[in-house]
Amino acid sequence: MNRKALINATVVGTGLQLIMVGVGHFTPAVAALFAPVGILISLVAGLLYARAAKGSWGDSTLGGVIAGGVCAFLGIAVSWLLGDVTPFILFAGTFSSAVGGLIGGAIGKLLK
Repeated sequence: MNRKALINATVVGTGLQLIMVGVGHFTPAVAALFAPVGILISLVAGLLYARAAKGSWGDSTLGGVIAGGVCAFLGIAVSWLLGDVTPFILFAGTFSSAVGGLIGGAIGKLLK
């Protein structure tokens, strides 16, 4: 596992998630898209990890799962603290975003 690539991908993904949550808190149209956009952001985080790490399939997909899941969890936690989502979304959203990160890691590996 490439620690630097994982940190970078997670930080970028978390930043994007927090921007989405901040805008969505004040804009209902954006809040309505939290799920698909959040998963897409996690996919991008996974892709960024795989492209930077240049590791094996297992490394690329595992790094994608971690980067995608962590950035989603942090964004969803802020959204929950703001009262925009229910606690269940911490589980369901993190899981689905981790799958998005896995897919992004696989795409990133394919694009090498």
